[in-house]
Amino acid sequence: MSLPSSNDHDYLVRAIRPDDWEQVKQLRLDALRDPVAHLAFLETYENAAAQPDSFWQDRAVRSGEGSTTGRQFIAEAPDGTWAGSVTVLMEEPGTKDWAGAPVERRQGHAAGVFVRPEHRGNGLIEALFEAAVAWAWEQKAERVRLYVHEKNARAQAAYRKIGFVPSGDVVSFSKDEAETEWEFVLERPA
Repeated sequence: MSLPSSNDHDYLVRAIRPDDWEQVKQLRLDALRDPVAHLAFLETYENAAAQPDSFWQDRAVRSGEGSTTGRQFIAEAPDGTWAGSVTVLMEEPGTKDWAGAPVERRQGHAAGVFVRPEHRGNGLIEALFEAAVAWAWEQKAERVRLYVHEKNARAQAAYRKIGFVPSGDVVSFSKDEAETEWEFVLERPA
């Protein structure tokens, strides 16, 4: 996999491990402090910060190496800090998704996308999604989808750049029903 460089060193893009739960927690809390977090995440910093360690330990198990229902990928910078993350959750036909809509086919649902500001603009989001989408294809997903707030132009541009396109599906934003989120999809290559 071609990875972006920082100071002529490569980032390491990998799945999290269950024992990474403290870094999982810290990256999520940092993401929830981002200036556009109110548009990008359904969770608030206050709610996440109040979760007990067992919540984060379980989260790292459910989306860590070995899980077949979800996988969180991180980009580790040369100095060992986590520069960004994306999580893919598998959705099965016959179930309901996060918004209560029926899931009609096996698909990956990308969520929790975050790249630290000092690591943006260098191709890191593409490397994270390359790993996440490859894993979804290994899980026999027919497509990968995500939702992006109508006002989050930066994220929309990043997703379009890596091949996601709007599907036409629009849902109310759970924090304010006057606002919407748009579904973007990447179909599995034939």
